Amino acid sequence: MSVLPSSADSLTPAQQELYDWLVDYIGTHHHSPSIRQMMQAMGLRSPAPIQSRLRHLQQKGWITWQEGQARTLQLIGGLVSGIPVLGAVAAGGLVETFDDIQEHLDLSPVLEKRGVFALTVNGDSMVDSHIAHGDVVLMEPVHEPSLIRDGTVVSAMVRGSGTTLKHFHRREGLVILEAANPAYEPIELDAEQVEVQGKLLAVWRQL
Repeated sequence: MSVLPSSADSLTPAQQELYDWLVDYIGTHHHSPSIRQMMQAMGLRSPAPIQSRLRHLQQKGWITWQEGQARTLQLIGGLVSGIPVLGAVAAGGLVETFDDIQEHLDLSPVLEKRGVFALTVNGDSMVDSHIAHGDVVLMEPVHEPSLIRDGTVVSAMVRGSGTTLKHFHRREGLVILEAANPAYEPIELDAEQVEVQGKLLAVWRQL
């Protein structure tokens, strides 16, 4: 994830294509690519268009670069080394959906999955799954809800109510959000009322 300059709308499509590729490449490899690699990625046979795009990206404040030395290329602001904490999720009842980003967990060297986000747990309904009040859960986005396995711990948004952290089950058009604490009753809802936002990847506990 990159920190973008304020002139985000000033790039041409070609410049934006190269910049987006650079963000992805540097985020994955932790170093800048060569001119030849950029040429191959953009489907170009000459270095001139790449050098021109780099000069414009630098002039517009998106990168720093010493011309002729591709390995000196850096994204302005660098890469944000962390996972965004998007707010809180209930482990009791339901609370409002995600707030604005408040902070970052610096786990980027460990976790490379795309789109991972973090939520702070409020409540004790998941204690028997070793998820306690105050823990931070790392969630992986769910792009295909139909593939979620029964019993997966998910962050689910109930339309008109809020979000909750529960074990996910499906039963003939119903979604059952089940706690890991006998003090809480399962929440049964029509499937169309529930949007699964993420599935549990890890639990972070500050001791």
